[in-house]
Amino acid sequence: MAASSVIKFDIPLPVSSAPDVLFSFYDCDLNLIMSSERFRAFYGDEKTSQATLFGIYPELDDPSMDMFTEQAGNTGWLRNVQFQRAGEALCDLIIFRPANGFAVVETRNPLRQEPSPDEADRAFLLHEANHDALTGLPNRRQFGARLHEALSGGKSGIALMQLDLDEFKPINDTLGHAAGDIVLQQTAERIRNVLGPGETAYRLAGDEFAVIQLRKGQPAEAERLADALVNAFKKPFLVNGIAVFSGASIGVALAPRDGNEEDQLMRAADIALYAAKSEGRGRARTFEPAMMMVLEQRELLRRSLRVALQHGEFFIEYQPLVDCSGSVAGFEALLRWHHPMMGIIPPSAFIPMAEADGMMPEIGQWVLEEACRQAMTWPPHCMVAVNLSPAEFLTGGFTDRVSQTLDTIGFSAERLELEITEGVLLERTINNLDTLNTLNVLGIQISLDDFGTEYSSLSYLKNFPFDSIKIDKYFIKDLTNDDKSQTIVRFIIALAHGLGMKVTAEGVEDQAQAEWLIAAGCDRLQGYFLGRPLPASSVLEFLQRNDTAKWQSQEK
Repeated sequence: MAASSVIKFDIPLPVSSAPDVLFSFYDCDLNLIMSSERFRAFYGDEKTSQATLFGIYPELDDPSMDMFTEQAGNTGWLRNVQFQRAGEALCDLIIFRPANGFAVVETRNPLRQEPSPDEADRAFLLHEANHDALTGLPNRRQFGARLHEALSGGKSGIALMQLDLDEFKPINDTLGHAAGDIVLQQTAERIRNVLGPGETAYRLAGDEFAVIQLRKGQPAEAERLADALVNAFKKPFLVNGIAVFSGASIGVALAPRDGNEEDQLMRAADIALYAAKSEGRGRARTFEPAMMMVLEQRELLRRSLRVALQHGEFFIEYQPLVDCSGSVAGFEALLRWHHPMMGIIPPSAFIPMAEADGMMPEIGQWVLEEACRQAMTWPPHCMVAVNLSPAEFLTGGFTDRVSQTLDTIGFSAERLELEITEGVLLERTINNLDTLNTLNVLGIQISLDDFGTEYSSLSYLKNFPFDSIKIDKYFIKDLTNDDKSQTIVRFIIALAHGLGMKVTAEGVEDQAQAEWLIAAGCDRLQGYFLGRPLPASSVLEFLQRNDTAKWQSQEK
C-alpha cells in the first residue's frame, strides 16, 4: 500500500466564505498516494499513513454508492457527493477519474449546500497541470515544487534519485512510439510498486524519471531503494506479446551533504547517473566528490578534442593482417591521440566523445587520407583497412568523399578495406544499402567488424554486400579449450564461405589459436601473436622480417 505525501498547489480554487479545501489522490487500488498539506493537517499523520479512499471516506463504501463502483473504470467521469458527519460541518466531495487513479476535492463549509461547477473544473485542470498524461505520475512542475519545499523546509533525510532507462531509443526505433509509450507506462508502474512511505516518483521527460525520498537513516535508505529500483527492471517488459529488455541506471544525491539547493542536488544526481551509465548501466551510483573530478577531466578532454586535429595530435598505428599462408596481407589503421598533457588517450575514451559532438566525419576523413597516403609506400599486394564510425558512415555525400580521396592520392580502390560494425546498420536501412552498393561498385572491400557481439542478424549478410567478416576476439580468447567457442567459430567460417565471403579472426594471442584457426579454414589472422600495432615508419621493416609465417618460425 502506498503512503501519502504532502504536495503544494499553485492554482487557487474559487470558494465562498473561505472554506477548507482538502485535496487527495488515490491509485487504481484506492490507496492514498498524495495529499495536500491541509488534508494531512485535518486528518492527521496517523490516519493518512497508508490510508485508503474508504478509510478516509467510509461513507463512499456504502451499497448506495454502486454508481461509483460502476463508473470507476471510466476515465474523466466526475461526481459530486455530499454528507455531514455528526458534529462536523457539511462536507462536499468532488470525485473525478484522471488517468491511473482517483482525485478527491473535499470542501467543508456550513454556509454552502451546492458545490460550484467552476470548482470541479478547476480541480480537474489542476490535476492535469501537475501530472504527466501518459503515466499519471506527478510531472516536472510538481517535482520542482516538491523539491524546493523539502529543501527550503529544512527537512532531514532527503534523497534525490535520477532514473534513466537503458537502451530505450532502440525500442522506439524498432517497435515504434506506441510500444515506447507502453514501456514508459510499465516503467511508472514498476517504480510505484517499489516505493514506500515518504517516497514519491515523478516523470520529468522522455524516459527520465525522478524519486524524492524523505526517510531517516540516510544514506542506507537511499541505497536500499536505488538497488530495489534497479532490480525491478531486470525482468523484461511485455509489449504486444514481445519481450523487451530495458534496464535502469540511477544516480543518487543526498541533502544537505551533496547540496542544499535544487540545482546543486540535481547536478549531483546527474553526475552520479552519468557514472552509473559509464560503468556499464543497469546499476545505481551515489554521488561522490571524485565523480566531479572525473567529469571535469572529461570536459577538459572534450575541449581539447575540438582542436586536436588542427594541432596535429592524431597519428595512426598499423596492426598486421596475416593470411593463412603466413604472408602479410595488409594492415589495419588504428587511430591514436597524443594529448599534450595527458599523453596517449585510448580510442575508447575519445571516439564516443567525437561521435556525440559531430567531429567524427572530419576526423574520419583525415584517417582515410593519411592511411591511403602512407599505404602508397607499401608493396602493391598490401591492403589497408580503415574503420568507419556510424556518424561518419551516415553523413551525406560519404561515398563521393571516399572516391575523391582515392583519386586525389592515386590509391587503388582494391587495396582499401572499410570496416563497419553491425550497429551502423540499425539506422536508415535503405540508405545503408545504397552506400554499401556504391562502395562495392567502386571496387572497395567491405568488412563486417566484431561479428557475433552485437545484433548478429543473418539478414545483414543476405542483404548487404560484404567481402569479409571479422570474428570478434571474444570468441577467440578461449578457443582452444572451449567447445562452444569452437562450434561458433566453425559455424561463422562455414557461413561466410558459403556466402562467398572471407573470414578474419581478431585477438589471436598464441600459436595454438593460430594453428586451430588455420586448420578450420580461417582466411586471415590478426592479434598480438602476429604483430602488435606499429608506427608508420616501422611497417616496411616489419614486412622485410615477416616473409614467412610467424608461428612457423617460432615453432622451429
